[in-house]
Amino acid sequence: MTLVLVLTTMAVFATMGLALVRALKGPTIYDRIVAVNVFGTKTVLVVALITYITGHADLIDVALVYALINFIAIVTVLKLVKLRDLASSGEQDHG
Repeated sequence: MTLVLVLTTMAVFATMGLALVRALKGPTIYDRIVAVNVFGTKTVLVVALITYITGHADLIDVALVYALINFIAIVTVLKLVKLRDLASSGEQDHG
């Protein structure tokens, strides 16, 4: 059982590293947004793993709140990017 938890944790941290690289390199803003969303989802998974390993059920509430904050933040950023794209395309039409 311990080996499975260690391998799972290593796999999650490896995918978090890959998501972090994608968030830093891009190439587009949408790639970066998806990478940040993946990183947030993996963070929730890490908190859930810590909850399982330690047996403290209180931490699962932290994971749920973080998942909600991650969702709201991603939706907000996507709306801001969409507004910025609409504003920049409107400026080009009038110029």
